[in-house]
Amino acid sequence: MMDAIRLDGSCEIEEMTVSQLPVPRPRPGWLRVRVEAFGINESESHSRRGLSDPDFTYPRVLGIEGVGIVDEVAPGSAFQPGQQVAFMMGGLGREYDGSYARYCLIPERIAIPFSSDLDWALIGAIPEMTQTAYGSLVHAMRARSGDTILVRGGTSTVGLMAVRLGVRMGMTVIATSRRESARSVLLEAGATHVVIDDGRIEEKVRALAPGGVDAALELVGIPVLGDTLRCVRPGGMVSFTGSLTEVWSMKDFSPFAVIPSTVGLTVYHGHAWDLPASVLQEVLDAVKAGEMSVPIAGVFHGLEQVPDAHRAMESHAVPGKNVVVLG
Repeated sequence: MMDAIRLDGSCEIEEMTVSQLPVPRPRPGWLRVRVEAFGINESESHSRRGLSDPDFTYPRVLGIEGVGIVDEVAPGSAFQPGQQVAFMMGGLGREYDGSYARYCLIPERIAIPFSSDLDWALIGAIPEMTQTAYGSLVHAMRARSGDTILVRGGTSTVGLMAVRLGVRMGMTVIATSRRESARSVLLEAGATHVVIDDGRIEEKVRALAPGGVDAALELVGIPVLGDTLRCVRPGGMVSFTGSLTEVWSMKDFSPFAVIPSTVGLTVYHGHAWDLPASVLQEVLDAVKAGEMSVPIAGVFHGLEQVPDAHRAMESHAVPGKNVVVLG
C-alpha cells in the first residue's frame, strides 16, 4: 500500500486528506515512478472544485506533473529502474491517477529523462512551467533569436520561465505585471522592459516596439486579449496559453473587431513530448551553474501539506511555483 490523496468528488481544500491505495504495477508501455516532488498547478485547483473539462473523471488522484525515480518497468521498456524522470500532462491526474502519491504509474511517452543533483524542490518546480513556456515560445508563437516578444502576465510561473527562456534564446522581452512592486522580480528574471498593466498597454508597448512586437504570450486572459493583439505587428502571432483572470470565453466574439488584420491568434495546450529532454537538461544545468533562477513561491513537505500548498497557490501572495517534496 502507498500514501496518496484521492478525491471521490469536488471538495474543499481541507478535505484533501491522505489515504492508502494499492501500489500500481506497470503494464507494457508504462512506468512506475517513485515520486520525489511535484508542483502545484491552477488546473488542479479547478479539478478539486469540480470545474475541469469533461476529460476529468472521479475518483482521481490529482497532479498533472511530477519528478522522481523510475521504480519498476514492464518488459521491453526503454527506461531503466533508477533513472531520474520528469513527467507531465498527457491525461495525468485527469484521465488516470496523477502525482499526489508516493508512486505514480505513467505512460512512457510522457516521461522525460534527466540527470541532476539539484534539490528535489528545485527540480520539482521546473518541468511543467518549462514545457508550457517553451512550447508557447517555439511551437505556438514561433519566436526566435532577435525577435521582440511580449509576455503578458509575466509574474506567473509560466510567465517568469518564458522571460528566462526568451532572453536565453536571444529575444528582447517586454514583460507585464499589474503591480509596480513586481518590477524588480521581472527585471531579475531578465526582462528587457517592464510594463505596468492597467488593462490597456498598447501605447506603452508600441513606445518600446514602434512597429509592434513580433509575438505575444497571453497569460492574463480574455479581458485583455484584444489589447494584446493590438500590440503585435502585422504577420506576428499571439499564443493564448493561460488565463489568470479565469475568464475563458468571449461574449459576442467578432473576429473583425478583435483581431487586427494579418495578426495571428493561436492557443497552446501541449504535452510532455513538446519539451525535448535536451532542453530540460539545459535548464537544469543552467540552474545548477547559477545562470538561471527558479521562481519558487513555497516548498511544502509531505502529502499532508498539499492543502497548505493549494492555499498558498490560490492566494497568489508570492510569485512562483509552490512545490511539494515527498523524498
